[in-house]
Amino acid sequence: MCTRYALEKDLPELKDIIDIALRSSLTSKFVDTHARPLITDGEVRPTDIVPVIAPNSKGIESVFPMQWGFLARDGKRSLFNARIESAMEKPTFRDAWNSHRCIIPASYYFEWEHFKSGDGKTRTGDKYAIQPKGCTVTWLCGLYRIEDGYPVFVVLTKEPTAELSKIHDRMPVMLPKERIADWINPTLNPSEIIPYALTDMITEKAEG
Repeated sequence: MCTRYALEKDLPELKDIIDIALRSSLTSKFVDTHARPLITDGEVRPTDIVPVIAPNSKGIESVFPMQWGFLARDGKRSLFNARIESAMEKPTFRDAWNSHRCIIPASYYFEWEHFKSGDGKTRTGDKYAIQPKGCTVTWLCGLYRIEDGYPVFVVLTKEPTAELSKIHDRMPVMLPKERIADWINPTLNPSEIIPYALTDMITEKAEG
């Protein structure tokens, strides 16, 4: 599961991406219609508007502002993650899986420890900041679509590694930077790119 991640605007790899998104005319439209700013630094939450990497109309890798979350059937923006095991089959995500894939740049993502208490109920424990080992930027795999003329996205999740399963029963799908172009290319089969997903993570307890 992934419902929080962090952006650090001063990281060299993120700075250029953020600057492009800030200059986008679509960002201004988001602000005018949604009365919400583009998030460029700090903790990102569902329904926030953030920089996302996706192909433009000519198929060239580009940066766009997108809102986190698909609208559900009840009209509420409450779909923030998609399970990789079923995204290719579920009507909500199938088209995006086939031809509208994106990458969400992050510094790292957050997860809260989940555990069973003495009464058998699931409790929430410590908060962790998690990032692929040896990386300064975390490239989260996502799916996007257009709703009411604006792009929105969800983050793909998968079964966790043995180590991360001690914290939570899901983890986001993350790729190395050199696989970004392949992931967002609508002519390629995403199932053939998934095996490159990163699994060696660094975890640290986080505040908040």
